[in-house]
Parts: sequence; C-alpha cells; structure tokens
Amino acid sequence: MSFEDEWAQHKAAAESQSVSMQLNGRPADNGPSAGDEGGGGAGKSDLVVAQDDVGAIGSDAFTLHGKLKKSGDIAGAHANSEGAGASMRAAQSLASHSFLLGDALSKAVEVWGTQLKTVLQGCAHISNHLDYTKKSHHTDDVKIGAELERRDGSAVSPSQIYRYLK
Repeated sequence: MSFEDEWAQHKAAAESQSVSMQLNGRPADNGPSAGDEGGGGAGKSDLVVAQDDVGAIGSDAFTLHGKLKKSGDIAGAHANSEGAGASMRAAQSLASHSFLLGDALSKAVEVWGTQLKTVLQGCAHISNHLDYTKKSHHTDDVKIGAELERRDGSAVSPSQIYRYLK
C-alpha cells in the first residue's frame, strides 16, 4: 500500500468518527472521585494540592536549607584564624609542594561552593514561595467568602456573582 493510499484511509477513518468537546465539566454519568477537585475530565484532576501538602514541602525545604548550610560548607569547614578551611589549606599545601592535585582540589572546593549556593538559593526560594502561597490563598479564600455572602449568611445569587466577575 502506498503512503497516499494509507493516508487517505486514515483520513476517512478520522472523519467518520464523531467528535465531541467538553469544557469546564465532566460527563453527567461520572460523579466526583475521591480526591477529585473537578474539571479534570475523566474523573481525575490534573493537579490537586492541599494546604497541608504545601506547608509540608515548604517546611522540608526550610529544614534542608538549614542542614545544607551547616554541614555542606566544605570550603569553610575547620577554618583557621584567617578563615581558610581545611580543604583549602590542604590544596594550598599540596600546590606549594608542586603537586598538581593542589590546584585540582582548590577548583573542586570552588565548584562545590558554587553548587552549594545554588542549591541553598533553590531551597530558600521554594520555602519562601510556598509559605507565601499558603498564606496568600488562605487570605484570598477568606476575602472571597466574605464578599460572596449576604449579611444574613445566605449565598449570593449567580447573577450577582456574574456581575462581581465582570
């Protein structure tokens, strides 16, 4: 079978199939499944994040940042009075005795320090961002809840919500 014949066959098969689209909802016969927050199509959401999950991830990032900052700094470990760590002193001693390993060790300590700073910045960014996100979403939920409630506590009508969103 030639390419053109096969292509025509696939096109005909695709055109004969019924095509439907559904936005912002799910089929009526599928009820919400456990853990489903809606809108995901076949009963499963693409992404569901609970406030507790966000807080736990932020806390883990903060803990990792603290541990890395304390134990990951090999350049400053066992520093002498001038601030040079044991690894850098060893590199200087090796280099002063004409060992090429001294320059290599010095470069390794330098690269390690750069990479450590990058990981520390990432952990700090994750922790700070997730803390902010958690607080921000809670504040937004409280504000929206207050704005969409009448004085007597009853729900606002859909037409008023529509005007609010306009």
